[in-house]
Amino acid sequence: MTARCVMVLGTSSGAGKSWLATALCRWYARQGLKVAPFKAQNMSNNARVVAGGEIGSAQYFQALAARAEPQVRMNPLLLKPERDTHSQVVLLGQVHPQLTRTPWRSRSQAVWPVIAGSLEALRACHDVVVIEGAGSPAEINLRGSDVVNMRVARHAQAGCLLVADIDRGGAFAHLYGTWALLEEQERRLLRGFVLNRFRGDAALLAPAPQQLQALTGVPTVAVVARGGQHGLPEEDGVFDERDTAPAAVRLSVAVVAYPRISNLDEFQPLKSVPGVRLVWARTPAQLAGADWVILPGSKHTSGDLAWLREQGLDRAIAAFARQGGAVLGICGGLQMLGEALRDPHGVDGEARGLGLLPLVTEFAPHKTVRRSEATFAVGAGPWAALNGVPLRGYEIRHGHSAPVPGPAGARAALAQGLGWHSAGGNVLGLYLHGMFEDARVLQALFGTAAPTLDGVFDGLADLIDAHFAPSVLLDLVRHPIHSPQA
Repeated sequence: MTARCVMVLGTSSGAGKSWLATALCRWYARQGLKVAPFKAQNMSNNARVVAGGEIGSAQYFQALAARAEPQVRMNPLLLKPERDTHSQVVLLGQVHPQLTRTPWRSRSQAVWPVIAGSLEALRACHDVVVIEGAGSPAEINLRGSDVVNMRVARHAQAGCLLVADIDRGGAFAHLYGTWALLEEQERRLLRGFVLNRFRGDAALLAPAPQQLQALTGVPTVAVVARGGQHGLPEEDGVFDERDTAPAAVRLSVAVVAYPRISNLDEFQPLKSVPGVRLVWARTPAQLAGADWVILPGSKHTSGDLAWLREQGLDRAIAAFARQGGAVLGICGGLQMLGEALRDPHGVDGEARGLGLLPLVTEFAPHKTVRRSEATFAVGAGPWAALNGVPLRGYEIRHGHSAPVPGPAGARAALAQGLGWHSAGGNVLGLYLHGMFEDARVLQALFGTAAPTLDGVFDGLADLIDAHFAPSVLLDLVRHPIHSPQA
């Protein structure tokens, strides 16, 4: 096989690339084709564990949509921001210390052979590869170091769709401006414009699509209506509690949204549980009325802990816990709940913890990346419904925590050092991500289950069927393949 490549580009971040690429993966798979996703470089702290290491969550879900086994080649380069000017570099699933220290613009020469090789390996054993771009392909300040947008498109001679979010306004200018800033050989790869999140009567768009085609030669091939939520986790940003499934609120869950929050995608299922309201808390006032407070993962635990104290959230969380409120810390959140962070190897930074669990965490140079499972043993308290419930999830962490000896020591909530709870049972800390993605946990806590991922993927493919002519999508994988061009 030498797979035909379809590429989804966007006029900006948040235009709709990820959901459209996911939808295309399922749509082509439903045509009986062997499909794989690909994104050369992803910048996100949302990651999943696969064979060989970790990849961005978006490509993990796209692989599932394609009915393919997720693998590191699907996202060969993952950048995980730790500070505004520093990211951890993960190459083919593993942390690469030398590239992490290499300046941004100097990396492309070193990583391009790995990116091109990964793409060609996928093409060799699939019918279709659905490629997702990043940001905008017209960021001309980054053209010289591009390894994720038009360099990939040229290499694969991909049929490209360019997506704009019309709900933001200025969509036709965004589409035309992006086209105008591309080189001529790149423009020839554009097969269609897509207007995303449109509301109203599509007939009112005329004559703009026709005028745009006259200027560029590129047709507008789909106008996708703005509707309910697509059901996928947000790739990077924090999603808004206004998107919560409509129902009378029975449980209010406040997730502390610190600056380096990671793996926030694992909370997506809570949005689909009837009666659950998600609040993303950045101030003590936003914890008011919460039934649960969750401290999620963090890519820079000591830095986010300092931010939490600056906001006064440390005192608010401590007061909530003293009153018996249910507190859950996951990975970095677990580490914050302990008494201290120790960092003899200079991995993350030392800090005093919140003191809600008698644990001490020590950061290690080696990163733990693996899938794990264990069974809850949480005794009494607000998490008692989890007793005896098995949990299957994943670990991505540098720290290792241990209980502090004493009469009020931490109780093991999960075996193998994966979780602890307080003596009162209301504070629970886990190293295992994926708690709310496990149907058994949702059933135990809420007596219900969120929609299955397979149902979400099929819904996205149905959306594609409703807004694209089938000939458009099939023509994208029928075009001739030319010699690859780097």
